[in-house]
Amino acid sequence: MGEPIRVLLVDDHQVVRRGLRTFLEVQDDIEVVGEAADGAEGVDRAEELRPDVVLMDIKMPGTDGIDALRRLRELDNPARVLIVTSFTEQRTVVPALRAGAAGYVYKDVDPDALAGAIRSVHAGHILLQPEVAGALLSQEETGTGHGRGGTLTEREREVLGLIADGRSNREIARALVLSEKTVKTHVSNILMKLDLADRTQAALWAVRHGMAG
Repeated sequence: MGEPIRVLLVDDHQVVRRGLRTFLEVQDDIEVVGEAADGAEGVDRAEELRPDVVLMDIKMPGTDGIDALRRLRELDNPARVLIVTSFTEQRTVVPALRAGAAGYVYKDVDPDALAGAIRSVHAGHILLQPEVAGALLSQEETGTGHGRGGTLTEREREVLGLIADGRSNREIARALVLSEKTVKTHVSNILMKLDLADRTQAALWAVRHGMAG
């Protein structure tokens, strides 16, 4: 077994953090490395601890989860952020995903499902329920990346299609018989050519343009 997935918990309710920690401490491949009680502290702790995955609440006093997500993106922090929320409304979840979250789960999630979600986003997957993916697509600006698909090479189009299928870089490399470094280069080129910020936007662009599997 490799190094455990390092997780930071960010929630203003101590009982929630304690519950999440209890869920995760029994997982051999997941390690809780720290906690924070609001978004600002969460950003500071993420910069200090450099976790692999951050479990982030949305609604918190002071700096909320969405502002914290934007700050982490500005700092180019590599942590994958998984929203853990009690809110089911698209108007609450969609802004968080647009701010850079890799997906979301609800606070009453089954422990095994939570651990699976952490492993999934750590591997590079994007966790979107169909109705939220639809809402994101409907909100995408039609100008973003519009007409630029023709600038992609055939290989880049293959990589983009696999991103849309939720494949991690490792899985894409295996499927296309490439090195992970080469896949990362293709992903960077795709984002640059389509003027997109991250893999979530790339996946949505591919779905909108009929490139998903």
